[in-house]
Order: sequence, then C-alpha cells, then structure tokens
Amino acid sequence: MIPVEIGVQSPRVVHFTEDNNKEGLRCLLDLVEELRDKAAIRVAAYQQRVSRYYNKRVSPRPLRQGDLVLRNSAVADPTDTIGKLAPAWEGPYKIKRVLRPGTFKLETLGGRGIARAWNAEHMRKYYQ
Repeated sequence: MIPVEIGVQSPRVVHFTEDNNKEGLRCLLDLVEELRDKAAIRVAAYQQRVSRYYNKRVSPRPLRQGDLVLRNSAVADPTDTIGKLAPAWEGPYKIKRVLRPGTFKLETLGGRGIARAWNAEHMRKYYQ
C-alpha cells in the first residue's frame, strides 16, 4: 500500500480480504495455461500478418546462370580502403553457377572465378 491509501480509503483497500485474495490467485493459476495459449495464438497471427505484408512488397531478383551482374563494392571490400568517392558497384560479372536460390558463384568476363559465393541482395542485374 502507498501512504495515500492509508488516509484515503480506496475500494481496493476497503474490499480486501485475505481469503478472496488467495482464491483469486488460485483462479489465476488455473487460467495460466489458457492465457499462454491465447498469447501464442496472437503471436502466430501477428507473425503471419507481418510475413504477408513483407511478401507483398518484396521484389524478387530473377537471376539465372549466364546473366551479367554488378556486385556491391562496399561488400566486396569490407575494410573500406577504396574511399567514399569510389563507385558503388563494380563489374560486370557473369553468374557461373546457382548454388541455391539467391546464392551465386561469379566469374569475370575473362573466365576467372571469384573466390566466394554472393547473395542476390548484394548484386544488381547488368543491362547492356
């Protein structure tokens, strides 16, 4: 209780009894599983709404083997030794192989392979 409730009797203080309090706590303990289930259902519904919203607005990047792409130079050089006036995209590179949807192995136009795999998020299609 806070000091104000000692002087001014609130309905919570007037109607408080130890037995009613214990009975109310027991009822809440019986309902805990139901409350958890309701919360899990609300979380699942929220996640579905967020997923639907995201999937409506995402733009697919249809890249196939043999396409020409540019790669993000900031990701290619994480140490940032090039400087801020360098071009943002470098290339073009050719897609050598599709490892899985959205992941590609690249090669230069001369046929020399690039060491690591690249995600479609860091690439842009090159139009001649």
